[in-house]
Amino acid sequence: MAKPFLDVLKGDRRDPPPIWLMRQAGRYLPEYRELRAKAGGFLDLCYTPEFAVEVTLQPIERYGFDAAILFSDILVIPDGLGQDVSFVEGTGPVLKPIRSATEADLLSMDGLQKTLAPVYEAVSRLTGRLGAETALVGFAGAPWTVACYMVEGRTSRDFHAVKSFCYSDPEGFGRLMDLLVEATVAHLSAQVEAGVDAVQIFESHAGVLPEPEFMTWVVEPIRQIVAALREKWPNLPIIGFPRGAGPMYVPFAENTGVTAVSLDTSVSLDWAMDALPVGMPVQGNIDPVFLLTGGNEMDRAVERIIDACRSRPHIFNLGHGVDKQTDPKTVQRLVSKVREFSS
Repeated sequence: MAKPFLDVLKGDRRDPPPIWLMRQAGRYLPEYRELRAKAGGFLDLCYTPEFAVEVTLQPIERYGFDAAILFSDILVIPDGLGQDVSFVEGTGPVLKPIRSATEADLLSMDGLQKTLAPVYEAVSRLTGRLGAETALVGFAGAPWTVACYMVEGRTSRDFHAVKSFCYSDPEGFGRLMDLLVEATVAHLSAQVEAGVDAVQIFESHAGVLPEPEFMTWVVEPIRQIVAALREKWPNLPIIGFPRGAGPMYVPFAENTGVTAVSLDTSVSLDWAMDALPVGMPVQGNIDPVFLLTGGNEMDRAVERIIDACRSRPHIFNLGHGVDKQTDPKTVQRLVSKVREFSS
Protein backbone atom coordinates (compact mmCIF):
# COMPACT_ATOMS: atom_id res chain seq x y z
CA MET A 1 0.00 0.00 0.00
CA ALA A 2 1.28 3.46 -0.87
CA LYS A 3 2.58 5.82 1.79
CA PRO A 4 1.52 9.40 0.93
CA PHE A 5 4.56 10.88 2.69
CA LEU A 6 6.93 8.84 0.51
CA ASP A 7 4.93 9.53 -2.65
CA VAL A 8 5.49 13.26 -2.14
CA LEU A 9 9.21 12.74 -1.62
CA LYS A 10 9.25 10.90 -4.95
CA GLY A 11 7.88 14.05 -6.59
CA ASP A 12 4.14 13.39 -6.60
CA ARG A 13 1.60 15.95 -5.37
CA ARG A 14 -0.97 14.60 -2.96
CA ASP A 15 -4.27 16.27 -2.16
CA PRO A 16 -4.60 16.65 0.77
CA PRO A 17 -0.88 16.88 1.53
CA PRO A 18 0.50 14.36 4.01
CA ILE A 19 1.11 15.79 7.47
CA TRP A 20 3.43 15.15 10.37
CA LEU A 21 4.95 17.57 12.88
CA MET A 22 8.44 18.07 14.19
CA ARG A 23 8.45 17.25 17.91
CA GLN A 24 5.05 15.60 17.48
CA ALA A 25 6.04 13.25 20.30
CA GLY A 26 6.87 15.25 23.39
CA ARG A 27 5.97 17.18 26.49
CA TYR A 28 2.68 18.61 25.23
CA LEU A 29 1.17 15.10 25.37
CA PRO A 30 0.01 13.85 28.79
CA GLU A 31 0.85 10.27 27.83
CA TYR A 32 4.43 11.35 27.10
CA ARG A 33 4.79 13.10 30.46
CA GLU A 34 3.53 9.99 32.21
CA LEU A 35 6.05 7.75 30.47
CA ARG A 36 8.85 10.29 30.91
CA ALA A 37 8.33 10.20 34.68
CA LYS A 38 8.56 6.42 34.61
CA ALA A 39 11.74 6.34 32.52
CA GLY A 40 13.96 8.44 34.79
CA GLY A 41 16.55 10.40 32.81
CA PHE A 42 15.96 11.68 29.29
CA LEU A 43 18.73 9.54 27.80
CA ASP A 44 17.20 6.52 29.57
CA LEU A 45 14.02 7.29 27.63
CA CYS A 46 15.97 7.44 24.36
CA TYR A 47 18.05 4.32 25.06
CA THR A 48 15.24 2.03 26.26
CA PRO A 49 13.70 0.58 23.08
CA GLU A 50 10.38 -0.20 24.76
CA PHE A 51 9.99 3.44 25.84
CA ALA A 52 11.29 4.93 22.58
CA VAL A 53 8.82 2.84 20.58
CA GLU A 54 5.91 3.84 22.79
CA VAL A 55 6.73 7.55 22.60
CA THR A 56 7.15 7.38 18.82
CA LEU A 57 3.73 5.78 18.46
CA GLN A 58 1.84 8.07 20.85
CA PRO A 59 1.10 10.86 18.31
CA ILE A 60 0.37 8.30 15.58
CA GLU A 61 -2.24 6.61 17.74
CA ARG A 62 -3.73 9.95 18.77
CA TYR A 63 -3.73 11.81 15.44
CA GLY A 64 -3.00 9.36 12.62
CA PHE A 65 -0.11 11.36 11.15
CA ASP A 66 1.24 10.20 7.80
CA ALA A 67 4.74 9.77 9.22
CA ALA A 68 6.20 8.78 12.56
CA ILE A 69 9.58 10.17 13.50
CA LEU A 70 11.80 8.03 15.68
CA PHE A 71 11.94 9.31 19.24
CA SER A 72 15.58 10.05 20.02
CA ASP A 73 17.83 13.12 20.18
CA ILE A 74 20.53 14.69 18.03
CA LEU A 75 22.97 14.56 20.96
CA VAL A 76 23.18 10.78 21.08
CA ILE A 77 26.05 11.13 18.59
CA PRO A 78 28.39 13.10 20.90
CA ASP A 79 27.36 10.72 23.68
CA GLY A 80 28.35 7.80 21.47
CA LEU A 81 31.66 9.47 20.60
CA GLY A 82 32.61 9.67 24.27
CA GLN A 83 31.69 13.23 25.25
CA ASP A 84 29.97 13.71 28.61
CA VAL A 85 26.31 14.48 27.81
CA SER A 86 23.46 14.98 30.27
CA PHE A 87 20.00 16.53 30.27
CA VAL A 88 19.21 18.76 33.24
CA GLU A 89 15.58 19.44 34.11
CA GLY A 90 14.83 23.11 33.51
CA THR A 91 18.15 23.67 31.72
CA GLY A 92 18.26 21.25 28.82
CA PRO A 93 21.35 19.54 27.41
CA VAL A 94 24.65 20.04 29.22
CA LEU A 95 27.88 18.77 27.68
CA LYS A 96 31.51 18.95 28.80
CA PRO A 97 32.69 21.63 26.34
CA ILE A 98 35.26 20.82 23.68
CA ARG A 99 37.21 24.00 23.00
CA SER A 100 40.26 22.82 21.07
CA ALA A 101 41.43 20.33 18.48
CA THR A 102 43.39 18.53 21.19
CA GLU A 103 40.18 17.91 23.14
CA ALA A 104 38.28 16.96 19.99
CA ASP A 105 40.95 14.42 19.08
CA LEU A 106 40.12 12.48 22.25
CA LEU A 107 36.73 11.52 20.80
CA SER A 108 36.39 8.17 19.06
CA MET A 109 34.05 6.16 16.87
CA ASP A 110 34.94 3.03 18.82
CA GLY A 111 31.91 3.02 21.12
CA LEU A 112 29.35 4.60 18.82
CA GLN A 113 27.54 1.52 17.55
CA LYS A 114 27.42 -0.12 20.98
CA THR A 115 26.09 3.02 22.68
CA LEU A 116 23.47 3.63 20.01
CA ALA A 117 22.41 0.01 19.50
CA PRO A 118 19.19 0.56 21.52
CA VAL A 119 18.20 3.29 19.05
CA TYR A 120 18.42 0.85 16.16
CA GLU A 121 16.57 -1.79 18.15
CA ALA A 122 13.73 0.71 18.60
CA VAL A 123 13.63 1.26 14.82
CA SER A 124 13.43 -2.49 14.20
CA ARG A 125 10.53 -2.82 16.62
CA LEU A 126 8.69 0.13 15.10
CA THR A 127 8.67 -1.33 11.60
CA GLY A 128 6.18 -3.95 12.72
CA ARG A 129 3.97 -1.54 14.65
CA LEU A 130 3.10 1.09 12.03
CA GLY A 131 0.23 0.89 9.58
CA ALA A 132 0.82 0.21 5.91
CA GLU A 133 0.31 3.89 4.99
CA THR A 134 2.50 5.37 7.74
CA ALA A 135 6.16 6.11 6.99
CA LEU A 136 8.94 5.92 9.56
CA VAL A 137 11.44 8.80 9.56
CA GLY A 138 14.90 8.50 11.06
CA PHE A 139 17.07 11.50 11.76
CA ALA A 140 20.31 13.03 12.92
CA GLY A 141 21.59 16.47 13.71
CA ALA A 142 23.83 17.98 11.06
CA PRO A 143 27.53 18.21 11.96
CA TRP A 144 27.53 22.01 12.38
CA THR A 145 24.56 21.99 14.74
CA VAL A 146 25.91 19.07 16.77
CA ALA A 147 29.32 20.78 16.93
CA CYS A 148 27.64 23.90 18.29
CA TYR A 149 26.39 21.93 21.29
CA MET A 150 29.68 20.07 21.68
CA VAL A 151 31.78 23.24 21.76
CA GLU A 152 29.39 25.60 23.57
CA GLY A 153 28.45 22.93 26.11
CA ARG A 154 24.76 23.87 26.03
CA THR A 155 22.26 25.93 24.08
CA SER A 156 23.82 29.23 23.05
CA ARG A 157 22.56 32.66 22.04
CA ASP A 158 25.75 34.05 20.51
CA PHE A 159 27.76 30.94 19.47
CA HIS A 160 30.99 32.75 20.31
CA ALA A 161 32.89 29.64 21.41
CA VAL A 162 32.13 27.50 18.36
CA LYS A 163 32.69 30.37 15.92
CA SER A 164 35.96 31.26 17.61
CA PHE A 165 37.09 27.64 17.27
CA CYS A 166 36.23 27.31 13.58
CA TYR A 167 37.49 30.79 12.64
CA SER A 168 40.79 30.57 14.52
CA ASP A 169 41.63 26.90 13.85
CA PRO A 170 39.76 25.76 10.74
CA GLU A 171 42.06 22.75 10.35
CA GLY A 172 41.48 21.52 13.89
CA PHE A 173 37.77 22.27 13.73
CA GLY A 174 37.68 20.48 10.40
CA ARG A 175 38.91 17.30 12.09
CA LEU A 176 35.99 17.49 14.51
CA MET A 177 33.60 18.01 11.60
CA ASP A 178 35.11 15.09 9.68
CA LEU A 179 34.50 12.87 12.69
CA LEU A 180 30.91 14.10 12.93
CA VAL A 181 30.36 13.40 9.22
CA GLU A 182 31.63 9.85 9.72
CA ALA A 183 29.50 9.35 12.82
CA THR A 184 26.39 10.80 11.18
CA VAL A 185 26.75 8.55 8.15
CA ALA A 186 27.14 5.54 10.45
CA HIS A 187 24.17 6.57 12.59
CA LEU A 188 21.81 7.22 9.68
CA SER A 189 22.99 4.09 7.85
CA ALA A 190 22.18 1.95 10.89
CA GLN A 191 18.71 3.48 11.05
CA VAL A 192 18.10 2.72 7.37
CA GLU A 193 19.34 -0.84 7.83
CA ALA A 194 16.96 -1.21 10.79
CA GLY A 195 14.00 -0.12 8.69
CA VAL A 196 13.36 3.64 8.45
CA ASP A 197 11.78 4.79 5.18
CA ALA A 198 13.40 8.23 5.02
CA VAL A 199 15.74 10.42 7.05
CA GLN A 200 15.81 14.07 8.03
CA ILE A 201 18.97 16.03 8.80
CA PHE A 202 18.34 18.80 11.32
CA GLU A 203 20.62 21.82 10.80
CA SER A 204 19.00 23.85 13.56
CA HIS A 205 21.78 26.47 13.73
CA ALA A 206 22.31 27.02 10.01
CA GLY A 207 21.40 30.69 10.29
CA VAL A 208 24.27 31.78 12.54
CA LEU A 209 27.06 31.60 9.95
CA PRO A 210 28.12 34.08 7.23
CA GLU A 211 27.82 32.86 3.64
CA PRO A 212 31.39 31.53 3.09
CA GLU A 213 31.36 29.64 6.39
CA PHE A 214 27.82 28.43 5.68
CA MET A 215 29.10 26.78 2.50
CA THR A 216 32.08 25.28 4.35
CA TRP A 217 30.50 24.05 7.60
CA VAL A 218 26.83 23.54 6.64
CA VAL A 219 26.59 22.67 2.96
CA GLU A 220 29.78 20.65 2.45
CA PRO A 221 29.40 18.26 5.44
CA ILE A 222 25.77 17.55 4.53
CA ARG A 223 26.78 17.03 0.89
CA GLN A 224 29.27 14.41 2.06
CA ILE A 225 26.67 12.68 4.24
CA VAL A 226 24.09 12.58 1.46
CA ALA A 227 26.66 11.27 -1.04
CA ALA A 228 27.77 8.50 1.35
CA LEU A 229 24.18 7.42 2.04
CA ARG A 230 23.31 7.45 -1.66
CA GLU A 231 26.20 5.11 -2.43
CA LYS A 232 24.34 2.45 -0.44
CA TRP A 233 20.75 3.56 -1.04
CA PRO A 234 20.46 5.59 -4.27
CA ASN A 235 16.75 6.23 -3.78
CA LEU A 236 16.76 7.02 -0.07
CA PRO A 237 14.60 10.10 0.61
CA ILE A 238 16.61 12.68 2.57
CA ILE A 239 15.06 15.87 3.95
CA GLY A 240 17.31 18.77 4.91
CA PHE A 241 16.21 21.38 7.45
CA PRO A 242 18.63 24.35 7.45
CA ARG A 243 16.72 26.43 9.97
CA GLY A 244 17.35 30.15 9.68
CA ALA A 245 19.21 29.86 6.37
CA GLY A 246 17.09 32.53 4.64
CA PRO A 247 18.26 33.05 1.04
CA MET A 248 20.94 30.41 1.64
CA TYR A 249 18.18 27.82 1.32
CA VAL A 250 18.86 27.98 -2.41
CA PRO A 251 22.55 26.96 -2.41
CA PHE A 252 21.71 24.45 0.32
CA ALA A 253 19.06 22.84 -1.90
CA GLU A 254 21.22 23.01 -5.00
CA ASN A 255 24.48 21.69 -3.55
CA THR A 256 23.76 19.19 -0.75
CA GLY A 257 21.87 16.64 -2.84
CA VAL A 258 18.92 16.41 -0.44
CA THR A 259 15.60 15.19 -1.79
CA ALA A 260 13.52 17.90 -0.12
CA VAL A 261 13.89 20.90 2.15
CA SER A 262 11.90 21.68 5.26
CA LEU A 263 11.11 25.39 5.41
CA ASP A 264 11.32 27.33 8.66
CA THR A 265 8.72 29.85 9.75
CA SER A 266 10.57 32.87 8.36
CA VAL A 267 10.71 31.66 4.76
CA SER A 268 8.40 33.38 2.28
CA LEU A 269 6.55 30.62 0.50
CA ASP A 270 6.06 32.73 -2.64
CA TRP A 271 9.82 33.25 -2.77
CA ALA A 272 10.58 29.59 -2.08
CA MET A 273 8.26 28.33 -4.82
CA ASP A 274 10.16 30.45 -7.35
CA ALA A 275 13.70 30.18 -5.99
CA LEU A 276 14.13 26.52 -5.09
CA PRO A 277 15.05 23.91 -7.72
CA VAL A 278 12.13 23.07 -10.00
CA GLY A 279 10.09 20.15 -8.71
CA MET A 280 11.89 19.83 -5.37
CA PRO A 281 9.44 18.79 -2.64
CA VAL A 282 9.04 21.15 0.28
CA GLN A 283 7.96 20.59 3.85
CA GLY A 284 6.45 23.09 6.26
CA ASN A 285 5.98 25.72 7.45
CA ILE A 286 3.25 26.89 9.82
CA ASP A 287 4.45 28.86 12.86
CA PRO A 288 4.22 26.61 15.97
CA VAL A 289 2.73 29.57 17.85
CA PHE A 290 -0.44 29.14 15.79
CA LEU A 291 -0.86 25.89 17.71
CA LEU A 292 -0.81 27.89 20.93
CA THR A 293 -3.47 30.33 19.73
CA GLY A 294 -5.53 27.96 17.57
CA GLY A 295 -8.91 29.08 16.29
CA ASN A 296 -9.80 30.68 12.99
CA GLU A 297 -6.42 32.39 12.61
CA MET A 298 -4.71 29.01 12.64
CA ASP A 299 -7.23 27.70 10.12
CA ARG A 300 -6.48 30.62 7.80
CA ALA A 301 -2.75 30.00 8.13
CA VAL A 302 -3.30 26.38 7.08
CA GLU A 303 -5.25 27.51 4.03
CA ARG A 304 -2.62 30.08 3.09
CA ILE A 305 0.24 27.57 3.29
CA ILE A 306 -1.53 24.84 1.33
CA ASP A 307 -2.52 27.36 -1.36
CA ALA A 308 1.02 28.75 -1.59
CA CYS A 309 2.52 25.28 -2.03
CA ARG A 310 0.15 24.00 -4.71
CA SER A 311 2.81 24.30 -7.41
CA ARG A 312 5.06 21.69 -5.76
CA PRO A 313 4.98 18.37 -3.95
CA HIS A 314 4.25 19.45 -0.36
CA ILE A 315 4.34 17.85 3.08
CA PHE A 316 2.51 19.89 5.71
CA ASN A 317 4.59 20.48 8.83
CA LEU A 318 5.71 23.20 11.22
CA GLY A 319 8.44 25.76 10.74
CA HIS A 320 10.03 24.33 13.89
CA GLY A 321 8.88 21.94 16.64
CA VAL A 322 5.67 21.65 18.66
CA ASP A 323 5.84 23.89 21.73
CA LYS A 324 5.47 22.13 25.08
CA GLN A 325 2.54 24.43 26.01
CA THR A 326 0.46 23.30 23.02
CA ASP A 327 -3.02 21.96 23.72
CA PRO A 328 -3.37 18.48 22.15
CA LYS A 329 -6.88 19.44 21.00
CA THR A 330 -5.40 22.22 18.87
CA VAL A 331 -3.14 19.72 17.12
CA GLN A 332 -6.20 17.62 16.34
CA ARG A 333 -7.90 20.69 14.86
CA LEU A 334 -4.81 21.36 12.74
CA VAL A 335 -4.75 17.82 11.38
CA SER A 336 -8.46 17.92 10.62
CA LYS A 337 -8.16 21.29 8.90
CA VAL A 338 -5.29 20.14 6.67
CA ARG A 339 -7.19 17.05 5.62
CA GLU A 340 -10.54 18.70 5.02
CA PHE A 341 -9.39 21.95 3.40
CA SER A 342 -7.74 20.48 0.33
CA SER A 343 -9.65 17.26 -0.12
